[in-house]
Formats: sequence, C-alpha cells, structure tokens
Amino acid sequence: MIRIGILGAAGYTGGELIRVLLGHPEAEIVFANSESNAGNLVSDVHEGLIGDTDLKFTDEMPFDQVDVVFFCFGHGKSEAFLKEHTIPENVKIIDLAQDFRIKGNHDYVYGLPEINKEEIQKAQHIANPGCFATCIQVALLPAAYLNLLKEDVAVNAITGSTGAGQKPGATTHFSWRNNNLSIYKPFQHQHIAEIRQSLKQVQGYLDADIDFIPYRGDFARGIFCTAVVKTPAPVEDVIEAYKEFYADAAFTHYSDKPIDLKQVVNTNKALVHVEKYGNKLLITSCIDNLLKGAVGQAVQNMNLMFGLNETSGLRLKASAF
Repeated sequence: MIRIGILGAAGYTGGELIRVLLGHPEAEIVFANSESNAGNLVSDVHEGLIGDTDLKFTDEMPFDQVDVVFFCFGHGKSEAFLKEHTIPENVKIIDLAQDFRIKGNHDYVYGLPEINKEEIQKAQHIANPGCFATCIQVALLPAAYLNLLKEDVAVNAITGSTGAGQKPGATTHFSWRNNNLSIYKPFQHQHIAEIRQSLKQVQGYLDADIDFIPYRGDFARGIFCTAVVKTPAPVEDVIEAYKEFYADAAFTHYSDKPIDLKQVVNTNKALVHVEKYGNKLLITSCIDNLLKGAVGQAVQNMNLMFGLNETSGLRLKASAF
C-alpha cells in the first residue's frame, strides 16, 4: 500500500483527492492535514463522504509515516511551506499548485503524462499541471508535433465555479454566478506560461502567441475549450496524427464525433475533436477541472511514480445525464 499524506485537505481539491484515494486499491491515507478543522471528521466538511470514511482532519504532519505527500495549497504557498518545513528526501511530493510548473532551479517534473510519462516514472517531485493548461495542451500538443503552430492561436475556454476554490468570493457566490457569464485575465492568465513551455517542448520552438480568453461558467465543474489554428494541412492528415499522438494515452482520447462536457465530468478523461473550415482548424477539448485538471491527474502521476497501472483507482463514471 502507498502511504499518503495530504496538506490543505479541507478545500475542493483536498476533498476530491480523498474521494478518489478512498477508492484506490493501493492507497492508504495516513493523514489529512487542516489546522482549522483539526479533530473534525472529514465527512463533516466533505459531506459527500458520509458513510465512506471515519477519517479525521489533523494539524499534525507525520512525514516519516508516509511515502508521498500531496500539496493541495493555494498558489504560492507550496514554495513558502518548503522553506519552513523539512520533508524527508525519500518522501515523494506531488504539488497541485503552480509554484514549480515552470522549469527553473528545482527538480520538479511537469506532470503531464501525455508528453512526460518516462520522466514522471523516475521523478521524486511532481508539479501537477493547471486545469486550463491541461485542457488547452491536450488540444494543441498534436498540432505542435505536426509543426502547425506558426501563427497566433486563438483559444477560448470556460470553466466551472469549482476552479476558483472553496473559499467564497465575489465571482463565485451563487447569486452572482447563476445565469451569468464573464471573462477574466484575458491574454494574461497564469497558465499561459506552462502551456507555452509544453508546446515549445514538443514543437521545438514557439514564436506564435497563445491568445487565451478564459470564461467563468454557470456550472460547478468541467472545462470546455476551443482553439483555432491556421494551416493548409489536410484535415484527414491532422486527424490521423491526433489519433496516433494519443494512441497510448491512458485517459486522453480523440473523438470522431463532436464532444460535450458531460462526457468527461466526474472522470479523469480528456476528449479532443478536430474539424476544418477553409484554412482554419477548429480544435475542441474538454476535461473535468477537479480530476484530469487537478486531483485525477495527480493520482495518475502517483501511479506512474510508484510503478502501478496508470489507471488504478481512476476508472470513474461520467455524469452522462
């Protein structure tokens, strides 16, 4: 059994991680850390887990008792935490924040299995990709492999309210979000840097801009993305390349039919579809922001790090209707 510690266990990602790990045949949750909820039942906060676990939150962090620890902090807190705390070298870390996603003076491997599977298998520390970043990358990576990203790429993607975290805010309050739609951080979303990093890794260069407009959606979970790439390449060749690129991917699949969000919500799947209009490729992709966009991908990375089947504990059912 893989012994697991969770930091920041009371938030949306922490709760979703606990839900997934409780159904994982090789996982044992040793501690779920939350200082503000210490002593309380996990199911008192994550009420969907009533009857599934008697686990309680703790303010302790017994790192010597675990094999891996998941950081479910807000962005910027992981690096600060590591400056104040020591985690044994033999304990693996999977960080769900953005602190170590960009290559630099650290040993964190960017945890996107579609392009970094071998590196993940050998890694001690993983920087789990962002939710928007994952959805946009699975849409564009095969195009980068075909060397098609030569002109600026127009990207629009809409996300559910859980992408903003559990703490209420002005743009997550139900009465504001319900029957509403808005954009935020146009052309300057923090995930653009990691998207560019991966596309450059696959294509070898990236001079084009990724013109990304994020939308806040009137729903709880999921991300739906559209990307437009200008190219003279025949659509049949592009589609075949997309299928080949994801032929061995555990959870990312090319769909011959147009896709919709309900096909992926509550699963670790990513779906991709391509059409062509004139010289423009229209690429659509969708994921669940809390699973393939966060927790599911983190568990997928854990499986790879510990030599398990990549899909272990992640055969989840889509909403469907």
